[in-house]
Amino acid sequence: MPPLSTQLVWLLVLSIPIACVSWTVTHEEVFREPREVCDRLSRTCGNFCGRKFFYLFTCEYCFSHYVSLVFLVLSGFRLLLGDWRGQVIAFFALVAVANVYMSAYSRLRVDIRAERAQVEKIVAEKEAANQGQGSERLGTAA
Repeated sequence: MPPLSTQLVWLLVLSIPIACVSWTVTHEEVFREPREVCDRLSRTCGNFCGRKFFYLFTCEYCFSHYVSLVFLVLSGFRLLLGDWRGQVIAFFALVAVANVYMSAYSRLRVDIRAERAQVEKIVAEKEAANQGQGSERLGTAA
């Protein structure tokens, strides 16, 4: 087994692409149409398993479990123990860290949107004030 510090670096780094893939599929515009179909089918499918399968593509937490499983198989990563138990621990640790990353990213996006809206409001107010000053100048000059 590699040293614990190396395992922790692997955990932190391997969680980044898991979070990226999970977020992209469940939130970004590039997958909007398939996600809308899955969302509709997750509510209307007559089969319980079908509803749960389609819901998987609309929830970043749920989807991150499957993405983590794929990355775990591809990387062979184990955490703390060198056997199958280390893979189980690594699986849940990867899901947890990836979801912390996605939560932080979501919060960051909210902050950026709020700041952008505030800036747009200030710019609009300044433009309106400049428009008012321009018409006042025209009125006094005539």
